Amino acid sequence: MTAPGLQKRFQTLVDDHKKILYKVCNAYCRNRDDRDDLAQEIIVQLWRSFGKFDDRYRFSTWMYRIALNVAISFYRRDSTRMRYVVSDEKHLLQAIDETKSQPEEVRFLYQFIGGLDPLNKALVLLYLDGNSHQEIADVLGISETNVATKIGRLKKTMRREFSGT
Repeated sequence: MTAPGLQKRFQTLVDDHKKILYKVCNAYCRNRDDRDDLAQEIIVQLWRSFGKFDDRYRFSTWMYRIALNVAISFYRRDSTRMRYVVSDEKHLLQAIDETKSQPEEVRFLYQFIGGLDPLNKALVLLYLDGNSHQEIADVLGISETNVATKIGRLKKTMRREFSGT
């Protein structure tokens, strides 16, 4: 495939799955600048790895794996971050800053997710996106049984926290 063809295919796939980018960035970053920086780092890493993408697998699973790995690394860094500049007309995550218009339940959910450690954040995001336990296990590199156990514990914690007991 030619370079322009590869770029077009990449852009189409990322556009088709941009909700993954929104979810990961919202879960791992509290302010807009950090979300923008994280989104840019994820897209750069997706592009760098795109030549290794295997069409036999779902793009969304592959994208989640890369996005979550980048987000976890980004989250752990507290000082120097490598920045990739994107012009204003290509502003990637304008919709993310609209959290004030979200229903109260969604804001509470993001608040709950924000308080989780990186692995549990990833578990919740993948689970809420409708991925099977096996798909989550594949993305995170843990066993399917471990996924089921962790999700069960997270549900119990969430029920306790939202019910106030």
